[in-house]
Amino acid sequence: MTGDRAVVFDLDGTLVDSARGIAAAVNRALSDLNHAPLTDAKVTSFIGNGVPVLIERVRGACGINPVLQDTLLASFRRHYEADPLALTALFPGVSEALSDLSDRGYRLAVCTNKPERPTHLMLEGLGLDGVFETVVGGDTTPLRKPDPAPLQLVLDRLGCGGVFVGDSEVDAETADRAGVPFYLFTRGYRKTPVEKLPHRASFSDFTALPSLVTES
Repeated sequence: MTGDRAVVFDLDGTLVDSARGIAAAVNRALSDLNHAPLTDAKVTSFIGNGVPVLIERVRGACGINPVLQDTLLASFRRHYEADPLALTALFPGVSEALSDLSDRGYRLAVCTNKPERPTHLMLEGLGLDGVFETVVGGDTTPLRKPDPAPLQLVLDRLGCGGVFVGDSEVDAETADRAGVPFYLFTRGYRKTPVEKLPHRASFSDFTALPSLVTES
């Protein structure tokens, strides 16, 4: 029965196209240190392993002294949490797919490396705060994806099995290590060719997802 199954989603690059907003906050943080901005594409290439890793990669790319890691991290968080919806939108078809999955009896949840506070602010701002039964963020547990612990925590909270939907190498590894079927959204922030990532199915149109999950 679908009511005994969950569909768990990554957030950035999967449900939401947030790269430009993240890049804008990164560049405001760099400006606070009187450093030149990075391109959106460069910042996007750093997304996926959580905010501390994002900022570590930014700092390294800019040649900023490691002693300023915490300063840059705090500045980014301040700018980003002030407006997590800036330059951010749902990917086309997401709302329809979530509604369809819910109508089919699937339980919905989020497992992201974004910290919990901006995650909840983003979901609320996008009108999705009541859609998901549980949300696990990058600071919910001591471990972040690709460690399977966050995804396992989601399923433990729900008390059922499920599948994971994501867009990246990190998500694919998380699902694989957790022993959970993975559905790959191909319009996100992945760097690896689709065929080289383990997945049960891939899709570029969210309206196709409910049928893929049901038929698999």
